[in-house]
Amino acid sequence: MGQHVVRAVRAGEWRKVRELRLAALEDPAAPIAFLETVQQAAELPEASWRARTERGAGGTAARQFIAETADGAWVGSVTLLVEEAGGVDYFGNEVRQPQAQAVGVYVRPEHRGTGLAEELFRAALDWAWALEDPRLERVRLFVHERNGRAEALYRKAGFIRTGVAVPMVGDPAAKEYELAVGRPSR
Repeated sequence: MGQHVVRAVRAGEWRKVRELRLAALEDPAAPIAFLETVQQAAELPEASWRARTERGAGGTAARQFIAETADGAWVGSVTLLVEEAGGVDYFGNEVRQPQAQAVGVYVRPEHRGTGLAEELFRAALDWAWALEDPRLERVRLFVHERNGRAEALYRKAGFIRTGVAVPMVGDPAAKEYELAVGRPSR
């Protein structure tokens, strides 16, 4: 699908972060893939988008990776959120080890099946394993029980089911499965 660069988002790029997130939330799979609606995201003030982008651009608490084409279009994204041992995760469960959670995984439809998502995960995982403080033991994510396409992609990127399932936020009858990849041995 053409040349692209996978890189970390930069602090001043909040408009592009917003545009790509809104595109992701308009995807037909969004209701089972994301915990935010397009309406909720569209109503966020500029300050929220600036703060979200700042968090994803630097430091060790989070990092957002994007795929950018030669003409400057953003065509994919994945964000890692660091979870410290002893903290509480989004589902209210205790975090038992230093880890990161992958969220906001999205590739525009015309770029799917090209290996771009795997490149985004490779960049994100390289960043995660390079962290020293905290030294992460694994990266995890959650996938809806009816999102087989996404689960296949995550498996291709090295993630496997852990045996943990949680009720989906907003639809407790549905399950989200945890998948994880551990720190590679050296």
